[in-house]
Amino acid sequence: MKSIILSSFALIFSWCCSAQDYSCSPENREAVASKIEEIRGIRESSAGEQLITIGKAFLGTPYVAKTLEGNPSETLVIDLQGLDCTTFVENVLAFGLIRREGDLTFDAFLRALEKVRYREGILQGYSSRLHYFTEWLDDNEEKELVMNITSRLGGIEVPKELHFMSRHRDLYPALSKENTYEDMIQIEKKISKNPICVLPLDTLAENENMLESGDIIALATSIEGLDVTHTGFAIRMPDNRIHLLHASATGKVEISELPLVDYLKKIRNNTGIIVARPVF
Repeated sequence: MKSIILSSFALIFSWCCSAQDYSCSPENREAVASKIEEIRGIRESSAGEQLITIGKAFLGTPYVAKTLEGNPSETLVIDLQGLDCTTFVENVLAFGLIRREGDLTFDAFLRALEKVRYREGILQGYSSRLHYFTEWLDDNEEKELVMNITSRLGGIEVPKELHFMSRHRDLYPALSKENTYEDMIQIEKKISKNPICVLPLDTLAENENMLESGDIIALATSIEGLDVTHTGFAIRMPDNRIHLLHASATGKVEISELPLVDYLKKIRNNTGIIVARPVF
């Protein structure tokens, strides 16, 4: 009897500890369940087309910045009520993963989102989150979730020192902790050793036909210390042009009215794009 009680206590304790690792309101838990039901009937065969179908299910969702910041400690934040460009891409990928694996449960979604969002798929504090897109891309390529095809499309390698977060420490509350700040400096030094491959706008215009719906598009920037300012999904529209399905800072998840090439011409400090193709 004593062993049964101890086993039961251990199970309850394990669940409680696990629950502390993520942050999800009842409304967001319902939203996850609702999205899971929506994706059950997806019939598209390619990963890209599946992701577009999932992404379009978020059309109209309000844009909310910094939903992952400001917590006392790093947790796996589940928030489908408001999305920024990064959380939109990550959530869509996570739903795509559980759709592929056939495990359409809340716990499977948690595991998938952690896998996409954190270095080596493991949440170990603030600095384990993949804050810079170029590291996010490299890490998720190692996990065999995406493939960087920028070079294949005509991209060129450019050296760039990444230090935006450490030099704008006041913008990131978690960096007020000295050990976290030092961790971020070391991460920036490490990822700055690799050049960034960027597809210039003129080359994109020539090779737009090589892009596929579902490709992840990241907007490279000339801003000092920063690699990317925005991200979303390529989507081929009835005009046979590639547009951008994204959480727009202008207010909501939407499809760009302009084709991607023309959209980029209006983005200040843009130097081209980085392209990742889902391969799961």
